[in-house]
Amino acid sequence: MHIFITNDDGYLSPGLATLTALMRAYGDVTVVAPEDGQSGMSNALTVKVPVRMRCVREEPGLAVYAASGTPTDCVKLAMNTLFADRKPDLLVSGINHGSNVSVAVIYSGTLGAAAEGTLYGVRSIGFSLTDYSREADFEGCRVYIPKIMAQVLAQPFAPHVFLNVNIPNLPAGAIKGIRLGRQTKGAWSEEYEKRIDPTGTPYYWLTGQFVNHEPDAPEADENIVQQGYIAIVPHHVDMTEYCELQRLSKLWRF
Repeated sequence: MHIFITNDDGYLSPGLATLTALMRAYGDVTVVAPEDGQSGMSNALTVKVPVRMRCVREEPGLAVYAASGTPTDCVKLAMNTLFADRKPDLLVSGINHGSNVSVAVIYSGTLGAAAEGTLYGVRSIGFSLTDYSREADFEGCRVYIPKIMAQVLAQPFAPHVFLNVNIPNLPAGAIKGIRLGRQTKGAWSEEYEKRIDPTGTPYYWLTGQFVNHEPDAPEADENIVQQGYIAIVPHHVDMTEYCELQRLSKLWRF
């Protein structure tokens, strides 16, 4: 089995190191990750400057590359060069430092990379730990990701699907288990805080907080994580709203 790993926190991220160590138990691993942090890049591509890739580590069963672009750049570059002759068996992205529940799937570079993997027909998983600190404790990930992998290998999900896995920031023994769920309906309440730099020039810093629009829905991923469970949500890149398509097809005449 050959596993392709990427992320949006950069190739030196502790989360990436943890995921790489875990995945080596399942076969050969190739890592292509950004040179530096690329959070919030979604499916952004680098189109105005060249994308560069360099090998930073190579040993039997493991190759690690750092790329100058976004997470999606990393996937595209790897698929068109390193995996040009044979696709990887699985793409895993993460472990992200911070939550990726609800509408974060739209913004997340971690999930952008996973979504890109499905466009190449590769089963893809995005892993996130709800702790933004670089000193985050990944023990819960080390305990539960192998449990998730056991299910993935025994009963594979569809190749056009990517899984969004969010692991609560709790000691491993305090995590209650794993639940399948759906994306929570919510939004970010954002404000741009005006600040002044040392030269006296104003600038704006994005701030805000997540607003859960359905705090009582037990199957929503944000609530699953808040209750102490790992949330797994299957996603796909087809954004068609089929119910509305059917409704409008009956109402509109052109």
